[in-house]
Amino acid sequence: MVVLPVVKLGTLALKTLSKPIANRLKHQAGRHPSFRQFIVSLAQANHRLSTNLQRRLYGHATDVEIRPLNEDKAVQAAADLIGEVFIFSVGGAAVIFEVQRSARSEARKEEIRRQELEAMKQKDEELANEVERLKHKLEELENLARGRGLTGVLNFKKSNVSAADKSASAI
Repeated sequence: MVVLPVVKLGTLALKTLSKPIANRLKHQAGRHPSFRQFIVSLAQANHRLSTNLQRRLYGHATDVEIRPLNEDKAVQAAADLIGEVFIFSVGGAAVIFEVQRSARSEARKEEIRRQELEAMKQKDEELANEVERLKHKLEELENLARGRGLTGVLNFKKSNVSAADKSASAI
């Protein structure tokens, strides 16, 4: 299947292209004043959260005041966070796309298998009906032959066995 390598290559290209885009986002993030203020507050909140988590993990007091980052460090931290979130989002979307594509492919294969199995069951049923119909015809012929006194002529089972016995005794 040709589609698989193309999709895989497209996913890899998308992941590779997302890194420069993330770097561009990081670079542009600090330039716009309103966005800059937003990302500084985002970085400060992230700093407080990570510091509190670290303090809890190490068993230190968490009720102390946490010094905020200076603005340049906050912008850099937020820009890094935005870049990482972007790259992670692109990677996550690629994984989700691949899983869904694989699930659709597997569902199509399963449907084909189910249809083939159904066709085989139907063919088996038809053959069983045909065998049953032929048994009834043979039974009717045997009954008809008995009624006309031709049982010796149409008694295939006994005549085949007796012919085999005669040929075996002749040897």
